[in-house]
Amino acid sequence: MRERVLAIVSFIAQYFLDDQDMMTESDLVEELLAVGFEAEEIDAAFCWMESQTICSPAGGSVTLGNPPVSHRVFSAEESRILSGEARGFLTRLRGMGILDADVQEEVISKAMQVADDEVSLKEIKTITVLAMFANSHNEWRREYDCLLEDDWPRLLN
Repeated sequence: MRERVLAIVSFIAQYFLDDQDMMTESDLVEELLAVGFEAEEIDAAFCWMESQTICSPAGGSVTLGNPPVSHRVFSAEESRILSGEARGFLTRLRGMGILDADVQEEVISKAMQVADDEVSLKEIKTITVLAMFANSHNEWRREYDCLLEDDWPRLLN
């Protein structure tokens, strides 16, 4: 069974590496069942993945599956504007330690500002990536400067 659990983990990792449109967890489970995996094996794979830790870019570690220190409760207006998938996506990123509270608030604020109607999962992904990119500018400042100044030799070294 261990090999099959690892095969499921590999399947899920490949799904994310292929940069496909995000499926819900239930869609992913249905696909795994359709391929021939058993429900117990799938559950064991998800439990194993949740028990593993990942290192954050700052060098700290975040345990998957552990809730963040605080949980964000969406207001009625935010729940009306942000689709359930969009809220779930933000909650998942926060829970995994990919987004901190400040960036999550920035994403929600920007989504509320641009929304004429419901913000979809695709739209919230775009806003999230842009916010993460904007907040990472200090890490990439040298590269940005080189690109803006057309200083390719310095960029490549």
